[in-house]
Amino acid sequence: MKFDTLVVRAKIKPDKTTGAIIPPLYSVATYVLEQVGKDKGFDYTRAANPTRQIMEENLSAIEGGKYGVAFASGMAAIDSCTKLLKAGDHVVCSDDVYGGVSRHFNNILTKYNLKFTYVDTSNPPKVKQVIRKNTKMLWIETPTNPLLKITDLGAMANIAKQHKLIYVVDSTFATPALLRPLEFGADIVIHSTTKYISGHNQLIGGILITNRKDIYEAMKFVQKTIGAVPSPFDCWLTLLGVKTLSLRMKRHCESGQIVAEFLQSHPKVKKVTYPGLASHPQHNIAAEQMSGFSGMISFELKGGISAGKKLMNNVKLCSLAESLGAVETMITHPATMTHAEVPKKERLERGLTDGLVRLSVGIEDPDDIINDLKQALEKV
Repeated sequence: MKFDTLVVRAKIKPDKTTGAIIPPLYSVATYVLEQVGKDKGFDYTRAANPTRQIMEENLSAIEGGKYGVAFASGMAAIDSCTKLLKAGDHVVCSDDVYGGVSRHFNNILTKYNLKFTYVDTSNPPKVKQVIRKNTKMLWIETPTNPLLKITDLGAMANIAKQHKLIYVVDSTFATPALLRPLEFGADIVIHSTTKYISGHNQLIGGILITNRKDIYEAMKFVQKTIGAVPSPFDCWLTLLGVKTLSLRMKRHCESGQIVAEFLQSHPKVKKVTYPGLASHPQHNIAAEQMSGFSGMISFELKGGISAGKKLMNNVKLCSLAESLGAVETMITHPATMTHAEVPKKERLERGLTDGLVRLSVGIEDPDDIINDLKQALEKV
């Protein structure tokens, strides 16, 4: 089946009891067993739930993977993935990752003697330079949050294979509609299903997808043992949201390009970063490995932080909000919001300036989004 069909139909079958065309919501904690030692694969929802299982199978199918393991949030999926490591292991990580990831790595996991090195993974030679004897995992985010750097996934696969590294790709910004990292050699793909996959600002969730049975079995054990699982209702909502993923992503991409070009031409805008613009440093790589450029834009105003604050305090349609990837357009100030806990020196070294603005373009009419930005820019 082609992708547009997969998002609607993959692993979805009418309910055997009623014929319901969408999967039922199994809001249940425990299950009655037929007899000792014999059950239907479900005994306690922390371990498995029918609604969650259908969602895991559906999302793994559209990602092109064999196995999916769902978690209560994207960060829970990320933390569970690091359970594949042991004390003393070293991880090479994209330098421009979501602030919650670096916060978790630096402030929590280092206490358990895990080591992390951050590097610009859009530059493969730099990645090779920081690999050590104890390096066990290569952690890629593409496009990155919030600078939208693009990593050549094929080049990273070669490095991971050469050094026998577990190769992880956080593909939340791209979604399976635009990029499927398993096709480029990734061992694990992670998504915050909170974002584009569910798409409606209605839930928190995460999923880990792999083709490797050993990783799947290890993650199922972690899922059951730790219990950071999504509720059946959130899984059911995700299944509803994903049905329109392909349609939504096409609109996000189309509008993202239009808004990025508007911002690039505005006299008060210093710099625009969007993979769909020819000015993006990795535009050609993005065009080769992605089937669209998503709806995320980063830009900097000429007036710095004061101009950025004026813009964000004067938008009316665009919502000042932490999240991204939903049908509503949202605007964020990374320095004081999503990346507030990144030390300023480190933040500036990474290019996360005080005046940087991140825009998540929704599915409203792009003219209305532009008109809102235009009136807000007049006040800057």
